Amino acid sequence: MPERASPTVRRRRLGQELRRLRERAGFTGDHVADELGWSASKVSRIETAKTMPKRADVQALTALYEAGEAKQRELLDLLRDASRKGWWEDYQDALPQEYTTLLGLEEEAAFERSWEPQIVPGLFQTEEYAREVIRATQAIIRLPPADLRARVEARLARQRLISKPEPLTTWVVLDESALLRRFGGATVMREQIEKLIEVSQLPHVRVQVLPQDALHPVNTSSFIHLKFPEFQDVVYLELLHSARWVEEPVQVYGYELAFDHLRSEALGPDASRELMEKVIDRWK
Repeated sequence: MPERASPTVRRRRLGQELRRLRERAGFTGDHVADELGWSASKVSRIETAKTMPKRADVQALTALYEAGEAKQRELLDLLRDASRKGWWEDYQDALPQEYTTLLGLEEEAAFERSWEPQIVPGLFQTEEYAREVIRATQAIIRLPPADLRARVEARLARQRLISKPEPLTTWVVLDESALLRRFGGATVMREQIEKLIEVSQLPHVRVQVLPQDALHPVNTSSFIHLKFPEFQDVVYLELLHSARWVEEPVQVYGYELAFDHLRSEALGPDASRELMEKVIDRWK
């Protein structure tokens, strides 16, 4: 497996491949379920990576679809890799399920583009800032202290993605208000913006700030758009108690256009760093 290969991506890719084979064979999910003596929901859950199939399941499906021995071996290899454990699974009891899926998908993404109108993105947060951001929602979602600690640890572990030998290429558009909204004290904010300036100078990281007096062309909440070399693009939308994924190609493309509008109105990377330097002075 590649250095940044992810079992989460393998699970989704396996499901997609099985769905493509079914559609190519001209079968509906109900027809497959009838042929194999399964429920239609089992077929659907395998294809959407909500259920991990057994080896016998993959063999039965590929035989039904007449996929051939070579394709069956390829999918069984995917199944083997998909069964491995990712580091994020150590935190899954303390994290929303969709967020652990994000951590898994990011591991193999080739490119990430995100819009953040409220806070500094998690990939760039300091430990203290992350703790204050998570603590701010603790009273609402009633996180126990152990879960708060686990969420901070998971957020920091996620940041290894931008420091690995083969790092994730990241492009962020950040609203200026995120630099002005206080989490913790002035020291926390100052150190956070200093870190943001530092990571923005990495060759694989691009940070642009949308100033408050700029035209805001898209009225949308934060989103993360992930691109993969061998996997369809997906968009992650974080909600208060959970999150959801956008996978329908037309809708994903809409978020791609939204990002293009936002980055076109934002300051360039150098001007964005200059603005961040000025904002630091407000947090003395």
